[in-house]
Amino acid sequence: MTDQIRFGFSSYSFHSKLTAGAMTLPEVIDWVAASEGEHLELASLSEQAEAPVPSIASDPAYVDEIREKAASAGVTLSNLAISADFTSGDEAEVARQVARVKQYVDLAERLGIERMRHDVAGHAGLPGDDTPLFEQALPSIVAASKEIARYAAGKGITTSLENHGFFVQSAERVRRIIHAVDEPNFRTTLDVGNFVCVDEQPEVSVAQNLPYAMVVHVKDFYIRPAEHAPGEGWFRSRGGKHLRGAVVGNGDIDLRAVARAIKDSNFSGYAAIEFEGWEDCLIGCSRGIAGAKRLLAEA
Repeated sequence: MTDQIRFGFSSYSFHSKLTAGAMTLPEVIDWVAASEGEHLELASLSEQAEAPVPSIASDPAYVDEIREKAASAGVTLSNLAISADFTSGDEAEVARQVARVKQYVDLAERLGIERMRHDVAGHAGLPGDDTPLFEQALPSIVAASKEIARYAAGKGITTSLENHGFFVQSAERVRRIIHAVDEPNFRTTLDVGNFVCVDEQPEVSVAQNLPYAMVVHVKDFYIRPAEHAPGEGWFRSRGGKHLRGAVVGNGDIDLRAVARAIKDSNFSGYAAIEFEGWEDCLIGCSRGIAGAKRLLAEA
């Protein structure tokens, strides 16, 4: 089973060093090549021309440099992950967002990447019952995602949304969007940890959404009850629980049950460690991928 899964990392795991200038992206690629990982997802977080992870603002020569560096190092660039928001209700703004995402499809093609995750909503959570707002936004989300998926299909690229950004973080909302878009190359980047942000049980939600998974993100969280006050460095789930990133296998998510769900699903493809903990990211990544491989082997 584990030989069907190619383990690697998201560049987001190295965010602290990349943004501080402690590592360049070529140095991250070299680190991945020397590690237990086989691939690297590029999470493009900034559209500043000098940002370390390529974006549509990057010098094309730098984009080519990263593609060639990964190829020479034997590291597959597995996925391109970007932000997007189709929920404004402003047709002109949604059209601008769609055009922008299509530019990223072109960027993925230039990088030699065949998978791309784009958001469909902003990350901010909304108070109270946001179901009416989701129903209102759903047609715009679906139309935009369908247009992008069809554009990407012409380039051999599969697109996806991820279960993050509270508004579309629940397993059911992700599935509803996938089914409504109804394009064969539109799937989900399935983050096994992010379901706790909306107080779902990952072992349940992961199993529900694995049939639609394009890429799996492996992460872990420490989870404390709402009435606790753990101090700085924690954030709150929708229901008020306190969450903090952990090395894969060190946190409170039932990753053994998640691993069994992955094994039972016969998922094959890319699994990326997404480390968000307090430890040095290189320690978090090396221990995290070892933990993920062990969990899958024991499942």
